Amino acid sequence: MSSVPPVSDAELDVLKVLWAHGPATVREVEARLRRRRRRWAYTTVLTLLSRLREKGYVRAEKGGAAHVFSPAVSREQLLRNGLSDLADRICDGTASALVHALVKGQRFTPDEIAHFRRLLDELEKKE
Repeated sequence: MSSVPPVSDAELDVLKVLWAHGPATVREVEARLRRRRRRWAYTTVLTLLSRLREKGYVRAEKGGAAHVFSPAVSREQLLRNGLSDLADRICDGTASALVHALVKGQRFTPDEIAHFRRLLDELEKKE
């Protein structure tokens, strides 16, 4: 099982801003969250960024008078870790049941299906 600390919904909202817009100060993150209908105080956003930094999901660098925060993990990395943890907890570490549950009943574009085929072909070549 992975020892990666979980991310709360509020922390995830902050990460989504950084993924979408890149490095930002607390004020910039706060303003972008406000546009997404999240009206949190500056101190709340600072606390969320500090927690994300402690967990290793965000980096901070001094940029003039304010710290500039940037994501230390990609959306794909976080998703991969979360799905791996879910497979460990629910499927005894087997990813195939998880993949079946994710794919069953979904509609995919021809491009997405082609991408899945390429991924499967790559996996076959590694075997």
